[in-house]
Amino acid sequence: MAASGERIFVQAIKRYCVNHGIALDVRASGWLLAMRRGEQRHFAFGYDIGLNSAIAHRLANDKSATAEVLALEGVPCIAHHLFLNPKLGKNVVGAGWREGTLVLLHDNPQGVVVKPNEGTSGRSVFKATTEAELDHAVGDVFSMSAGLVISPYVVIEDEVRVVLLDDVPLVVYSKQRGPDWRHNLDAGATPVLMEDGEVRTACVKIAVDAANAIGITFASIDVVSVDGVWRVLEINSGVMMEALAKLHPELVQATYDAALDRVFGEALREH
Repeated sequence: MAASGERIFVQAIKRYCVNHGIALDVRASGWLLAMRRGEQRHFAFGYDIGLNSAIAHRLANDKSATAEVLALEGVPCIAHHLFLNPKLGKNVVGAGWREGTLVLLHDNPQGVVVKPNEGTSGRSVFKATTEAELDHAVGDVFSMSAGLVISPYVVIEDEVRVVLLDDVPLVVYSKQRGPDWRHNLDAGATPVLMEDGEVRTACVKIAVDAANAIGITFASIDVVSVDGVWRVLEINSGVMMEALAKLHPELVQATYDAALDRVFGEALREH
């Protein structure tokens, strides 16, 4: 039995190591996993399994940088405008940062979305339509983050997550929104596996284009439909499938197995 509260990610790696004769040390309450087989030594940290380059990992974890690179490569995406925390000092943050946030608010009368530049799970994500709401959101995010991003608020018709390994889609599911306006699984959305068809194909294509743009090997990529057009919302270097595992544990295990096969240099299994 897994320890109470143990993440699916840790359970999946434990199963893989047992099945492949790999020694595993679990440290830091499961956030650092050290795997050893013979002379091979590999680490998993957080939800990062260790397949991505350092620069791809950093780009994916930075919403603003991801959006900039995707724009450079012509991949449709949701804009994310970066603002650094003024506590970093005047030499780092220009004096006109607040005016910049107000310009974005005034240019988007339907509202803006404010969230940390780095981070996952939809925490500290705010919608603002007035200066007072904007100031509150900015203050809240800056209280716990070195930077924030502001995006135009858009009506998301559908959101799909694509888990890719070497451009191969291992998992594709839509997020059926709960009572919240956000599609985050932590906010009550439900993952529903997508059937083969035009929509799934379109989502996979834009996800592959996004992965290639930043040079990432193993990632989950969130794409959204806005006014009937699919765009990238964000790229996640750490592949988290906790919610999906409650419904499709075998698929989640197979996905992590395939990634770990790649880590340890084995042939990818057929899916």
